[in-house]
Amino acid sequence: MTKRPHMLDDVRAQPGRTSLIAKIHVARKQLALDEDAYRDVLARVTNRSSCKDMSRGQLHDVLAEMQRLGFRVQAGASRPLSAKPGVRKVYAIWREMAPMLRSEGSDEALRAFVQRVAQVSAPEFLDDTTAPKVIEALKAWRQRLAGGSA
Repeated sequence: MTKRPHMLDDVRAQPGRTSLIAKIHVARKQLALDEDAYRDVLARVTNRSSCKDMSRGQLHDVLAEMQRLGFRVQAGASRPLSAKPGVRKVYAIWREMAPMLRSEGSDEALRAFVQRVAQVSAPEFLDDTTAPKVIEALKAWRQRLAGGSA
């Protein structure tokens, strides 16, 4: 007897769900929502009582509602700023593109991109000749993701 795929298996397989769920839990903590209030927000926005049963779109909707309620992302550098302006620019463009990417802008995906474009293993190793090449490639990719409008 073969196992029939469950509808939730498709939802749970969507990339990027884990980071959205983590942000929602940070928002819950920042807004000081108790269990009942938290579940009420989830149900009001998506008709579901648990993040694990939501699609990425529904998770985005919940996060937007929590932002409307006052949640603010804390500004904090996840990595020290580079002294190289080209490297800072690469990271800035990458962060801007992150919501449009399947990888959600993971560091691993950026390293793989930099490796393909400039043959160096990480953005931190870009120099004055390789950084502009990566920056232009990122800009072109960003424009394609945005549908060619720029």
